Amino acid sequence: MKKTGMVLLCGVIGLLASATHAANVTGHWQAEFDTQVGLQKYRFVFQVSEAKVTAKASAETGGQTREVEFKEAKLAGDTLTFVEMRTIQDNEVRIDYTGKVGDKEIKFTRKVGDFTTQEFVATRIVAAAAGAPSATNAAAGDRPRRRPGGFGGPIVLGPDDKPAFDDPPAGINVKREGIPHGKLEMIEYDSKTVGTRRKMQIYTPPGYTRDNKYPVLYLLHGIGGDETEWQRFATPDVLLDNLIADGKAVPMIIVMPNGRAQKNDRAEGNTFATAPAFATFERDLLDDVIPAIDSRYGTDTSRENRALAGLSMGGGQALNFGLTHLDTFAWVGGFSSAPNTKPPEELVPDAAAAKDRLRLLWLSCGNKDGLIRISQGMHTHLKEKGVPHIWHVDGNGHDATHWRNSLYHFTQKIFR
Repeated sequence: MKKTGMVLLCGVIGLLASATHAANVTGHWQAEFDTQVGLQKYRFVFQVSEAKVTAKASAETGGQTREVEFKEAKLAGDTLTFVEMRTIQDNEVRIDYTGKVGDKEIKFTRKVGDFTTQEFVATRIVAAAAGAPSATNAAAGDRPRRRPGGFGGPIVLGPDDKPAFDDPPAGINVKREGIPHGKLEMIEYDSKTVGTRRKMQIYTPPGYTRDNKYPVLYLLHGIGGDETEWQRFATPDVLLDNLIADGKAVPMIIVMPNGRAQKNDRAEGNTFATAPAFATFERDLLDDVIPAIDSRYGTDTSRENRALAGLSMGGGQALNFGLTHLDTFAWVGGFSSAPNTKPPEELVPDAAAAKDRLRLLWLSCGNKDGLIRISQGMHTHLKEKGVPHIWHVDGNGHDATHWRNSLYHFTQKIFR
Protein backbone atom coordinates (compact mmCIF):
# COMPACT_ATOMS: atom_id res chain seq x y z
CA MET A 1 0.00 0.00 0.00
CA LYS A 2 2.82 2.34 0.85
CA LYS A 3 4.44 1.73 -2.51
CA THR A 4 1.13 2.24 -4.34
CA GLY A 5 0.46 5.41 -2.41
CA MET A 6 3.90 6.73 -3.25
CA VAL A 7 3.34 6.08 -6.97
CA LEU A 8 0.01 7.88 -6.87
CA LEU A 9 1.54 10.78 -5.00
CA CYS A 10 4.33 11.08 -7.56
CA GLY A 11 1.77 11.07 -10.34
CA VAL A 12 -0.22 13.85 -8.72
CA ILE A 13 2.95 15.87 -8.17
CA GLY A 14 3.88 15.35 -11.83
CA LEU A 15 0.48 16.58 -13.01
CA LEU A 16 0.68 19.59 -10.72
CA ALA A 17 4.16 20.39 -11.97
CA SER A 18 2.98 20.14 -15.57
CA ALA A 19 0.05 22.43 -14.88
CA THR A 20 2.27 24.85 -12.98
CA HIS A 21 4.75 25.12 -15.84
CA ALA A 22 2.15 25.47 -18.62
CA ALA A 23 2.38 28.91 -20.21
CA ASN A 24 -0.43 31.40 -19.77
CA VAL A 25 -2.16 31.74 -23.15
CA THR A 26 -5.65 32.66 -21.94
CA GLY A 27 -6.80 35.90 -23.48
CA HIS A 28 -6.83 37.79 -26.76
CA TRP A 29 -3.91 37.95 -29.18
CA GLN A 30 -3.49 39.49 -32.61
CA ALA A 31 -1.11 39.12 -35.52
CA GLU A 32 -0.47 40.39 -39.01
CA PHE A 33 1.68 38.65 -41.59
CA ASP A 34 2.34 39.02 -45.28
CA THR A 35 1.54 36.47 -47.95
CA GLN A 36 1.94 36.66 -51.70
CA VAL A 37 -1.55 38.10 -52.07
CA GLY A 38 -1.48 40.64 -49.26
CA LEU A 39 -1.81 41.07 -45.54
CA GLN A 40 -3.46 38.46 -43.32
CA LYS A 41 -4.91 39.65 -39.97
CA TYR A 42 -5.81 37.26 -37.16
CA ARG A 43 -7.37 38.05 -33.78
CA PHE A 44 -7.00 34.93 -31.61
CA VAL A 45 -8.93 34.00 -28.47
CA PHE A 46 -7.43 31.23 -26.32
CA GLN A 47 -8.94 29.74 -23.16
CA VAL A 48 -7.59 27.03 -20.86
CA SER A 49 -9.90 25.24 -18.42
CA GLU A 50 -8.86 22.10 -16.55
CA ALA A 51 -6.04 21.50 -19.06
CA LYS A 52 -8.47 21.75 -22.00
CA VAL A 53 -7.55 24.37 -24.59
CA THR A 54 -10.05 26.10 -26.86
CA ALA A 55 -8.83 28.28 -29.70
CA LYS A 56 -10.81 30.61 -31.94
CA ALA A 57 -10.01 33.53 -34.23
CA SER A 58 -11.48 36.23 -36.38
CA ALA A 59 -9.41 36.21 -39.58
CA GLU A 60 -9.35 38.96 -42.18
CA THR A 61 -8.02 38.40 -45.70
CA GLY A 62 -8.41 40.89 -48.53
CA GLY A 63 -11.07 42.85 -46.62
CA GLN A 64 -13.17 39.73 -45.95
CA THR A 65 -13.56 38.36 -42.42
CA ARG A 66 -14.27 34.79 -41.39
CA GLU A 67 -14.69 33.16 -37.99
CA VAL A 68 -12.38 30.24 -37.27
CA GLU A 69 -12.70 27.47 -34.69
CA PHE A 70 -9.38 25.66 -34.43
CA LYS A 71 -9.09 21.93 -33.83
CA GLU A 72 -6.65 19.75 -31.89
CA ALA A 73 -5.62 22.63 -29.63
CA LYS A 74 -2.97 21.58 -27.10
CA LEU A 75 -0.67 23.33 -24.64
CA ALA A 76 2.45 21.49 -23.47
CA GLY A 77 4.69 23.69 -21.37
CA ASP A 78 5.32 26.77 -23.50
CA THR A 79 4.35 25.12 -26.79
CA LEU A 80 0.88 25.79 -28.19
CA THR A 81 -0.39 23.81 -31.19
CA PHE A 82 -3.67 23.80 -33.09
CA VAL A 83 -5.06 23.13 -36.57
CA GLU A 84 -7.15 25.18 -38.96
CA MET A 85 -9.06 23.28 -41.66
CA ARG A 86 -10.03 25.26 -44.75
CA THR A 87 -11.92 24.25 -47.85
CA ILE A 88 -10.14 25.79 -50.82
CA GLN A 89 -11.49 25.15 -54.31
CA ASP A 90 -13.22 21.97 -53.13
CA ASN A 91 -9.98 20.77 -51.47
CA GLU A 92 -9.70 20.51 -47.70
CA VAL A 93 -6.39 22.03 -46.66
CA ARG A 94 -4.84 21.49 -43.23
CA ILE A 95 -3.02 24.45 -41.66
CA ASP A 96 -0.84 23.56 -38.67
CA TYR A 97 0.15 26.19 -36.11
CA THR A 98 2.98 25.71 -33.62
CA GLY A 99 3.66 28.55 -31.20
CA LYS A 100 6.30 29.24 -28.58
CA VAL A 101 4.49 31.17 -25.85
CA GLY A 102 6.05 34.10 -24.03
CA ASP A 103 4.56 36.60 -21.63
CA LYS A 104 3.57 39.15 -24.27
CA GLU A 105 4.04 37.33 -27.56
CA ILE A 106 3.72 33.96 -29.24
CA LYS A 107 6.19 33.10 -31.98
CA PHE A 108 4.27 30.99 -34.47
CA THR A 109 5.20 28.72 -37.35
CA ARG A 110 2.28 28.27 -39.75
CA LYS A 111 2.39 25.35 -42.20
CA VAL A 112 -0.20 25.52 -44.99
CA GLY A 113 -0.60 21.98 -46.35
CA ASP A 114 2.33 21.15 -48.62
CA PHE A 115 2.38 24.69 -49.99
CA THR A 116 4.32 26.89 -47.61
CA THR A 117 5.66 27.40 -44.11
CA GLN A 118 5.97 30.88 -42.61
CA GLU A 119 6.68 32.50 -39.28
CA PHE A 120 4.85 35.32 -37.54
CA VAL A 121 4.41 36.81 -34.09
CA ALA A 122 1.11 37.25 -32.21
CA THR A 123 1.05 39.87 -29.47
CA ARG A 124 -1.15 39.89 -26.39
CA ILE A 125 -3.96 42.45 -26.36
CA VAL A 126 -4.08 44.22 -23.00
CA ALA A 127 -7.60 45.37 -22.17
CA ALA A 128 -6.36 48.40 -20.22
CA ALA A 129 -4.55 49.65 -23.27
CA ALA A 130 -7.66 49.74 -25.46
CA GLY A 131 -7.23 53.42 -26.10
CA ALA A 132 -3.58 53.05 -27.04
CA PRO A 133 -2.19 51.96 -30.40
CA SER A 134 -2.90 48.29 -31.05
CA ALA A 135 -0.42 45.68 -29.95
CA THR A 136 -0.07 44.56 -33.53
CA ASN A 137 0.69 48.05 -34.79
CA ALA A 138 3.13 48.64 -31.96
CA ALA A 139 4.90 45.39 -32.69
CA ALA A 140 4.94 46.21 -36.38
CA GLY A 141 6.71 49.45 -35.59
CA ASP A 142 9.51 47.50 -33.94
CA ARG A 143 9.95 45.05 -36.80
CA PRO A 144 12.18 45.75 -39.80
CA ARG A 145 10.11 47.24 -42.56
CA ARG A 146 9.53 45.38 -45.76
CA ARG A 147 11.83 46.69 -48.45
CA PRO A 148 10.30 47.82 -51.76
CA GLY A 149 9.43 45.04 -54.16
CA GLY A 150 9.36 42.28 -51.57
CA PHE A 151 7.00 40.33 -49.39
CA GLY A 152 7.54 39.22 -45.85
CA GLY A 153 10.43 39.55 -43.49
CA PRO A 154 13.67 41.49 -43.27
CA ILE A 155 16.35 41.01 -45.89
CA VAL A 156 19.71 39.82 -44.63
CA LEU A 157 22.40 39.63 -47.30
CA GLY A 158 25.52 37.47 -47.06
CA PRO A 159 28.84 37.53 -48.91
CA ASP A 160 27.53 35.13 -51.60
CA ASP A 161 24.51 37.33 -52.34
CA LYS A 162 25.90 39.26 -55.30
CA PRO A 163 25.47 39.38 -59.08
CA ALA A 164 26.88 36.57 -61.19
CA PHE A 165 26.28 38.67 -64.33
CA ASP A 166 26.07 42.31 -65.30
CA ASP A 167 22.63 43.77 -65.92
CA PRO A 168 21.48 43.23 -69.52
CA PRO A 169 21.83 46.08 -71.98
CA ALA A 170 18.85 48.32 -72.64
CA GLY A 171 16.35 47.16 -75.23
CA ILE A 172 16.63 43.40 -74.75
CA ASN A 173 12.88 43.03 -75.29
CA VAL A 174 12.41 45.73 -77.93
CA LYS A 175 11.30 44.33 -81.26
CA ARG A 176 13.99 44.78 -83.91
CA GLU A 177 13.38 45.17 -87.61
CA GLY A 178 15.61 43.45 -90.10
CA ILE A 179 15.93 40.16 -88.18
CA PRO A 180 13.87 36.95 -88.47
CA HIS A 181 10.94 36.65 -86.08
CA GLY A 182 9.33 33.64 -84.47
CA LYS A 183 5.66 32.98 -83.87
CA LEU A 184 3.53 33.28 -80.74
CA GLU A 185 0.27 31.34 -80.55
CA MET A 186 -2.34 30.27 -78.02
CA ILE A 187 -3.38 26.62 -78.16
CA GLU A 188 -5.68 24.31 -76.19
CA TYR A 189 -5.11 20.79 -74.94
CA ASP A 190 -7.11 18.10 -73.14
CA SER A 191 -6.11 17.81 -69.50
CA LYS A 192 -6.95 14.44 -67.98
CA THR A 193 -5.59 15.73 -64.68
CA VAL A 194 -8.10 18.58 -64.46
CA GLY A 195 -10.85 17.08 -66.60
CA THR A 196 -11.21 19.96 -69.03
CA ARG A 197 -9.58 21.72 -71.98
CA ARG A 198 -6.89 24.18 -70.96
CA LYS A 199 -4.85 26.90 -72.66
CA MET A 200 -1.13 27.49 -73.04
CA GLN A 201 0.92 29.99 -75.02
CA ILE A 202 3.65 28.73 -77.36
CA TYR A 203 6.65 30.47 -78.91
CA THR A 204 8.29 28.83 -81.92
CA PRO A 205 11.61 30.28 -83.13
CA PRO A 206 12.31 31.92 -86.49
CA GLY A 207 12.34 29.39 -89.33
CA TYR A 208 10.51 26.76 -87.27
CA THR A 209 9.53 23.61 -89.13
CA ARG A 210 8.11 20.45 -87.68
CA ASP A 211 10.67 18.47 -89.64
CA ASN A 212 13.36 19.67 -87.23
CA LYS A 213 13.66 18.67 -83.58
CA TYR A 214 13.86 21.59 -81.15
CA PRO A 215 14.66 21.78 -77.42
CA VAL A 216 11.79 22.98 -75.24
CA LEU A 217 11.72 25.39 -72.29
CA TYR A 218 8.63 25.14 -70.06
CA LEU A 219 8.17 28.55 -68.43
CA LEU A 220 5.86 28.92 -65.39
CA HIS A 221 4.09 32.00 -64.05
CA GLY A 222 3.43 33.35 -60.54
CA ILE A 223 0.45 32.95 -58.20
CA GLY A 224 -1.34 36.01 -59.58
CA GLY A 225 -0.78 35.14 -63.24
CA ASP A 226 -1.79 32.73 -65.96
CA GLU A 227 -0.56 31.56 -69.37
CA THR A 228 -0.24 35.21 -70.50
CA GLU A 229 1.83 36.53 -67.60
CA TRP A 230 5.28 35.89 -69.05
CA GLN A 231 4.28 37.65 -72.26
CA ARG A 232 3.08 40.67 -70.29
CA PHE A 233 6.18 40.80 -68.08
CA ALA A 234 8.98 39.91 -70.46
CA THR A 235 7.77 39.37 -74.07
CA PRO A 236 9.82 36.14 -74.39
CA ASP A 237 9.12 36.03 -78.14
CA VAL A 238 10.87 39.34 -78.75
CA LEU A 239 13.64 38.59 -76.26
CA LEU A 240 14.42 35.21 -77.88
CA ASP A 241 14.18 36.59 -81.42
CA ASN A 242 16.89 39.11 -80.50
CA LEU A 243 19.12 36.58 -78.73
CA ILE A 244 18.84 34.05 -81.55
CA ALA A 245 19.62 36.73 -84.14
CA ASP A 246 22.76 37.66 -82.18
CA GLY A 247 23.81 34.02 -81.89
CA LYS A 248 23.48 34.12 -78.10
CA ALA A 249 20.69 31.55 -77.70
CA VAL A 250 19.86 28.22 -79.30
CA PRO A 251 16.60 28.21 -81.32
CA MET A 252 14.05 26.72 -78.93
CA ILE A 253 10.35 26.31 -78.32
CA ILE A 254 8.99 28.05 -75.22
CA VAL A 255 5.83 26.71 -73.61
CA MET A 256 3.95 28.98 -71.19
CA PRO A 257 1.17 26.89 -69.60
CA ASN A 258 -1.29 27.78 -66.84
CA GLY A 259 0.18 26.42 -63.60
CA ARG A 260 -3.13 26.65 -61.74
CA ALA A 261 -4.46 23.15 -62.43
CA GLN A 262 -8.18 23.51 -61.73
CA LYS A 263 -11.28 23.98 -63.87
CA ASN A 264 -11.58 27.68 -63.12
CA ASP A 265 -7.94 28.55 -63.67
CA ARG A 266 -8.40 32.31 -63.96
CA ALA A 267 -6.35 34.55 -61.63
CA GLU A 268 -9.30 36.09 -59.82
CA GLY A 269 -10.53 36.58 -56.27
CA ASN A 270 -8.27 35.31 -53.51
CA THR A 271 -5.56 33.73 -55.66
CA PHE A 272 -3.80 32.48 -52.53
CA ALA A 273 -6.72 30.07 -52.13
CA THR A 274 -5.73 28.37 -55.39
CA ALA A 275 -2.37 27.23 -53.96
CA PRO A 276 -3.33 23.50 -53.96
CA ALA A 277 -3.94 23.70 -57.72
CA PHE A 278 -0.32 24.78 -58.24
CA ALA A 279 0.80 21.54 -56.60
CA THR A 280 -1.67 19.54 -58.73
CA PHE A 281 -0.05 21.04 -61.81
CA GLU A 282 2.87 18.62 -61.40
CA ARG A 283 0.72 15.83 -62.85
CA ASP A 284 -0.84 18.10 -65.49
CA LEU A 285 2.64 19.12 -66.67
CA LEU A 286 4.06 15.61 -66.82
CA ASP A 287 0.97 13.70 -67.98
CA ASP A 288 -0.83 16.20 -70.19
CA VAL A 289 1.18 19.30 -71.17
CA ILE A 290 4.44 17.66 -72.26
CA PRO A 291 2.73 14.87 -74.25
CA ALA A 292 0.53 17.47 -75.98
CA ILE A 293 3.57 19.54 -77.00
CA ASP A 294 5.54 16.51 -78.17
CA SER A 295 2.59 15.37 -80.31
CA ARG A 296 2.01 18.75 -81.99
CA TYR A 297 5.48 20.21 -82.44
CA GLY A 298 8.87 19.10 -83.67
CA THR A 299 10.54 18.50 -80.32
CA ASP A 300 13.61 16.65 -79.15
CA THR A 301 12.11 14.49 -76.41
CA SER A 302 15.35 13.65 -74.62
CA ARG A 303 15.79 15.02 -71.09
CA GLU A 304 18.91 16.90 -72.24
CA ASN A 305 16.67 19.01 -74.46
CA ARG A 306 13.98 19.85 -71.93
CA ALA A 307 14.20 22.74 -69.42
CA LEU A 308 11.86 23.96 -66.67
CA ALA A 309 11.94 27.44 -65.12
CA GLY A 310 9.55 29.90 -63.51
CA LEU A 311 9.02 33.10 -61.55
CA SER A 312 7.91 33.35 -57.92
CA MET A 313 5.27 30.61 -57.41
CA GLY A 314 6.34 29.19 -60.75
CA GLY A 315 9.95 29.26 -59.58
CA GLY A 316 8.94 27.10 -56.64
CA GLN A 317 7.09 24.78 -59.01
CA ALA A 318 10.14 24.56 -61.28
CA LEU A 319 12.40 23.55 -58.40
CA ASN A 320 9.82 21.18 -56.88
CA PHE A 321 9.01 19.41 -60.13
CA GLY A 322 12.31 19.72 -61.97
CA LEU A 323 14.62 18.54 -59.21
CA THR A 324 12.41 15.54 -58.43
CA HIS A 325 12.07 14.53 -62.09
CA LEU A 326 15.62 14.58 -63.40
CA ASP A 327 14.61 11.82 -65.80
CA THR A 328 12.50 14.50 -67.54
CA PHE A 329 14.42 17.77 -67.09
CA ALA A 330 18.17 18.45 -67.28
CA TRP A 331 17.97 22.25 -66.97
CA VAL A 332 16.11 23.84 -64.02
CA GLY A 333 15.71 27.49 -63.02
CA GLY A 334 14.00 29.29 -60.15
CA PHE A 335 13.62 33.07 -60.42
CA SER A 336 12.83 34.59 -56.96
CA SER A 337 11.15 31.35 -55.94
CA ALA A 338 8.21 31.61 -53.54
CA PRO A 339 7.52 29.83 -50.21
CA ASN A 340 5.87 26.92 -52.02
CA THR A 341 9.45 25.74 -52.66
CA LYS A 342 10.00 22.52 -50.73
CA PRO A 343 12.94 22.20 -48.30
CA PRO A 344 16.33 21.83 -50.04
CA GLU A 345 16.98 18.54 -48.26
CA GLU A 346 13.82 17.12 -49.79
CA LEU A 347 14.51 18.42 -53.29
CA VAL A 348 18.17 17.38 -53.40
CA PRO A 349 18.46 14.33 -51.11
CA ASP A 350 21.18 12.76 -53.27
CA ALA A 351 23.90 15.27 -54.13
CA ALA A 352 25.77 12.76 -56.30
CA ALA A 353 22.69 12.12 -58.46
CA ALA A 354 22.07 15.86 -58.83
CA LYS A 355 25.67 16.46 -59.90
CA ASP A 356 25.47 13.64 -62.42
CA ARG A 357 22.12 14.49 -64.01
CA LEU A 358 21.74 18.28 -63.88
CA ARG A 359 23.17 20.22 -66.80
CA LEU A 360 22.28 23.52 -65.12
CA LEU A 361 20.60 24.54 -61.88
CA TRP A 362 19.88 28.27 -61.78
CA LEU A 363 18.82 30.27 -58.71
CA SER A 364 18.30 34.02 -58.79
CA CYS A 365 16.65 36.70 -56.69
CA GLY A 366 16.73 40.47 -56.19
CA ASN A 367 18.45 41.95 -53.15
CA LYS A 368 15.30 43.98 -52.43
CA ASP A 369 13.05 40.89 -52.43
CA GLY A 370 11.65 39.87 -49.04
CA LEU A 371 11.44 36.28 -50.28
CA ILE A 372 15.18 36.03 -50.87
CA ARG A 373 15.55 33.74 -47.84
CA ILE A 374 13.92 30.94 -49.88
CA SER A 375 16.59 31.02 -52.57
CA GLN A 376 19.35 31.70 -50.02
CA GLY A 377 18.43 28.50 -48.20
CA MET A 378 18.58 26.49 -51.40
CA HIS A 379 21.93 28.05 -52.38
CA THR A 380 23.42 27.31 -48.95
CA HIS A 381 22.35 23.66 -49.09
CA LEU A 382 23.69 23.19 -52.61
CA LYS A 383 26.97 24.83 -51.68
CA GLU A 384 27.38 22.62 -48.60
CA LYS A 385 26.68 19.51 -50.69
CA GLY A 386 28.97 20.59 -53.52
CA VAL A 387 26.21 20.67 -56.15
CA PRO A 388 27.19 23.03 -59.01
CA HIS A 389 24.71 25.82 -59.63
CA ILE A 390 24.42 29.50 -60.54
CA TRP A 391 23.43 31.88 -57.74
CA HIS A 392 22.67 35.33 -59.13
CA VAL A 393 21.50 38.22 -56.93
CA ASP A 394 20.76 41.47 -58.74
CA GLY A 395 19.56 44.85 -57.48
CA ASN A 396 15.84 44.34 -58.11
CA GLY A 397 12.84 43.35 -56.00
CA HIS A 398 10.12 40.76 -56.51
CA ASP A 399 9.33 42.28 -59.86
CA ALA A 400 9.14 41.95 -63.63
CA THR A 401 12.57 43.47 -64.21
CA HIS A 402 14.26 40.67 -62.26
CA TRP A 403 12.24 37.99 -64.05
CA ARG A 404 12.89 39.43 -67.52
CA ASN A 405 16.61 39.81 -66.85
CA SER A 406 16.83 36.29 -65.40
CA LEU A 407 15.15 34.87 -68.49
CA TYR A 408 17.63 36.78 -70.66
CA HIS A 409 20.60 35.19 -68.87
CA PHE A 410 19.05 31.73 -68.38
CA THR A 411 18.12 31.20 -72.03
CA GLN A 412 21.71 31.89 -73.07
CA LYS A 413 22.95 29.06 -70.84
CA ILE A 414 20.58 26.23 -71.69
CA PHE A 415 20.76 23.59 -74.43
CA ARG A 416 24.48 24.14 -75.04
